[in-house]
Amino acid sequence: MAALPFWNGRTIGTNSTKNLSFQLGGFHMKDESVKIPQATAKRLPLYYRYLRNLYTLGKQRVSSAELSEAVKVDSATIRRDFSYFGALGKKGYGYNVKYLLSFFGKTLNQDEITDVALVGVGNLGTALLNYNFSKNNSARIVMAFDNDPGKVGSHVGNVPVYSMDELRERLCAEDVTVVILTVPASSAQAVTDELASTNVKGVLNFTPARLNVPPDIRVHHIDLAVELQALIYFLKHYSNDEENLKETKEPVAKP
Repeated sequence: MAALPFWNGRTIGTNSTKNLSFQLGGFHMKDESVKIPQATAKRLPLYYRYLRNLYTLGKQRVSSAELSEAVKVDSATIRRDFSYFGALGKKGYGYNVKYLLSFFGKTLNQDEITDVALVGVGNLGTALLNYNFSKNNSARIVMAFDNDPGKVGSHVGNVPVYSMDELRERLCAEDVTVVILTVPASSAQAVTDELASTNVKGVLNFTPARLNVPPDIRVHHIDLAVELQALIYFLKHYSNDEENLKETKEPVAKP
């Protein structure tokens, strides 16, 4: 099974690549391991998705201003993000779309498929199974688990649903390292404890529970209620201009 990119502190890399150095189309990536802020790492998939759309449309180059308008990230932030990886663009030319697509594709392991398991086939879990990242060819849900006898043995979005009793055995047999957690909050920690005894190294947690995990497991929390509350708060107390100003304290030369 393919390995996902990993973020270890401020370092991004892959299990199969020692560094991200390669050359394409006249641009050169600096020959060293790339250390970047986690906020930048989280924006890379957003850049990649838009660049893929541009490439499909036949566009050959793009400016940071155009990228900014499309992905709604300040152009200075984009330039700073890209500067962590070396000379990705040329002043007066902008960015080569084909090169950036290839570069970020390799950075994010887009040429490899990562098998993912989902635990908890409730309303949210069912929606994710039916969606199954249809626009993302680098990840797919291949199995799901639930303790409802009415769901066990069925298929949701062509994904088989197994009993929770089979969780450890099947995850280990298929060497699944990434799990999406959509169980009730009351059972989230117990399920996570069981995941810790498998090969799982990453958990995408949709529950409101804050999970205790061993140091070798990374958890990304997606709490929809908290995000909604934060959005409402920011609408009342902050403007977009204030947020953009905060992001752009260190200007980078415009390509």
